[in-house]
Order: sequence, then structure tokens, then C-alpha cells
Amino acid sequence: MNKLTKLVAGAWTAGCMIAATVVGTTAAQAVDLNMMMSDVDAKAAVLSELLERYKKVNPDVNIKVNLVGYNVIREQLPKQVEAGTGPDLAFVTNLGGLNPYYVDLTPFVDAKNWEEAYGAVLPWYRAGKPDGIFGYHSEMTVTGPYVNLTMFEEAGVDLPAPGATWEDWAEATQQVMDKTGSYAGMVMDRSGHRLAGPAMSYGAKYYDANGNFVLDDGYREFAALMIEWHKSGLMPPDVWPAVSGSKYANGNEMFFNQDVPFYMSGSWNTANVQSNVGDKFDFAVVPVPCGPAGCGIMPGGQGLVAFKSGDSAKEAASAKFVDWMAADDQAREWASRTFAIPANARLQAEGLDYAGAGASPAVANGLKTFTAMAAAAAKQTPQAYRLQGDANNGKWFHSTTQYLGSAMTGELTLDEALEKINEAISAK
Repeated sequence: MNKLTKLVAGAWTAGCMIAATVVGTTAAQAVDLNMMMSDVDAKAAVLSELLERYKKVNPDVNIKVNLVGYNVIREQLPKQVEAGTGPDLAFVTNLGGLNPYYVDLTPFVDAKNWEEAYGAVLPWYRAGKPDGIFGYHSEMTVTGPYVNLTMFEEAGVDLPAPGATWEDWAEATQQVMDKTGSYAGMVMDRSGHRLAGPAMSYGAKYYDANGNFVLDDGYREFAALMIEWHKSGLMPPDVWPAVSGSKYANGNEMFFNQDVPFYMSGSWNTANVQSNVGDKFDFAVVPVPCGPAGCGIMPGGQGLVAFKSGDSAKEAASAKFVDWMAADDQAREWASRTFAIPANARLQAEGLDYAGAGASPAVANGLKTFTAMAAAAAKQTPQAYRLQGDANNGKWFHSTTQYLGSAMTGELTLDEALEKINEAISAK
């Protein structure tokens, strides 16, 4: 080899070494991700353990969790992602409404495997698009009531039987209220989502024959009952009437403190109820009250999504973490330990050991009751599943809380409230 050849070869070798060093540095470069999560139902501790495990096999990915109130997820997160200032990852409940900002996970996952496991709920995230994988549905939820059995027993009042109407439960809880001196008889989360199932029980279709939103007599009938129950004091002034606008509020503390014997909440709350009730009183999940059109609930849940940021490394790292969380092993652990109904079809068929994960008999039985309610509603009030997957369902949910809340305070009449709701759901 002559001198020139040696120089060229040496330069080439050095260049390769430099290139290899640059590539190696890039491959090992840390990626910092931010995740937003609401911890109203005490799931953050489980997530923290999973993140530690993920960090061990992916040491260059750093995920910082920002715990916020649910109203931040509901009201501020959409504005943040629209402005380009949102987090890289978040647990969301507005599944289709935020679709324009989601990273399509398809290039980063085994799409066939995802379709097999989550095919029933993937359309909820697509907002009408024909395909794409946009989120891991981490929790399948069902709305339904918790009942304080101890208060009913002390009052000497029998629980209404399965199939009882909302009026039957109103009568029974009024008796408990009268005999125990409790603050109220029933409480429902201040949420249009929570009210939708009962309204469907009274015939609310939510859609007309052409697929447009419609406010009908069934919705009106249940709305009138809600206003009547708040006016009489059966439902407390501290939740629906006390909060302004379309803001969310829950009835957790009232139920935990035995201020009410009946709480319309949902399956996502089971671990939280068990933790806060402890041995203070006996409770149970009971079949949702019915109406002339059936026994309506709302399905739903939350999902883990990755948001577009314009940074390909962050988007890829976020997508891979979502895929890891959605894998059967992690999804099984997440659902079991958080006492959630899995959306993963394989895990549904397998069944989960909630008792082995620490669930009390009341919680384990409650989850079975929630699952049975979901199956019944799929036949009796199928519009619930359609509404849950509608990207514009917020028009219904937000206007319901805002204007029915105003009717409960006397700011609006029922007719005025319904007129405003109709305007909101009809807006283009």
C-alpha cells in the first residue's frame, strides 16, 4: 500500500469511527416525555410502578407524570393540544374529539394484534376515519350506582329489586333519608355522560333517523325528574346546582361520608370507593335503575394516547410506550390492580383475578354487575355505544351540565334550558 493509499484508508477509517460515534450517541440520546393524568380514582401509584419497570428496559426514555384534576383533562387539555403546548402522552376520556392531535400508532405496532385485542373500541378514537390506531383503551367503564347497604339496613328499607325504576329508587332513598336523617337520598356526578344512560331509559334517543342529534320527550322527562329531585332536596344542592358552567363535579365525598345512601357513578370508581369506605359501612354495586325504554348506562372509559409534537423522536418514543402498556401482560396487570374492566378482548375472555389483586368481595361482585349492565344496555339502549364513539358527544355532555344546572338553580326554566341544549347540539 503506497503512502497516498494509506492516507486515504486512514481518513476513511477515521471518518467511519466518527460517524459510528455520532450514530451511537444519537441512538443513546435521552428522550424526555411529559404525561398528563388525572388521579381522581387513585391509579397513579400503579402507573408509577409500571413506569419504573419500563425505565429499566428503556433507560433512555424519561417519562414525567403531571397529575391534574379531571377538569384540566376535560377543559384545558384540548386547548393545549390545539395550541401545540400539550403533553406528549395523556390519559383522556374525550376519545374521538381529540383525534386530529393523536399520533397514529400504526407504524409502531403490530396492527393485526391490536385489532384482535382492541378492535371493538378502536373506532371510538378514529372520529369517523376508516382506519388507524390512535390509543390504548386502558379501561372500559360502565356507569352505575353504589348503594350504602348499612344505611338501608338501619332504616329498615328494602333495596328495590333489579328492574326497579328510577322513581322506585327515589321513593326508597327518600325513606332512608327520612329515617336516618341523612343529608340527601341520591347524588349523581355532575356530568352529561352520567345522565345520558338514565335519560335513554326514559326513551331519549339522542339521534334521529338521519343520524343527527335530537332532543326528544324521553330526554325531557328525565331532565324534569332531575330538577324535581333537586327541588325537593332528595338530591343535594352541592353538586349539580353548586358548580357553574359545564364544569364536572363528583359525589365521592358525600357517599364516603354517608351523607347519601345512593351514588350514581361508575365502574372506574371501584378501587377508590373500596379505599375510602374501608370498614366504615357495607356497600354494593346494584343494577342501574330502569325506565320505560330499558335500563340505560353509558359505556366509556379512558385511553392512553400520544400527541403530535413535530418531534419525530418524541412521537416514536411515545407511541412505543403506548404499545408497551397495551400488551397483554401490562394490560392485565393494569386492569386487575386498578379494578377496571379490560377493553382487551383476550383478557375479557380470560377473566381477571380481582380478588387476587386485593379487591374486596363487594368490588369483585360489583365489577360483575357493571359488566352485566353493559351487556343489557347494548341490546336495550344501543344509542349509548354510538354516542360514546361520537366525536361531537361533548355538545351533549357539556350543554346538559351547563343548562340543566342553571334550571336547578332557577336561573332558567326547564323549557329555556332545553331550548339552549337544543341550540348547542344543533350548532355546526
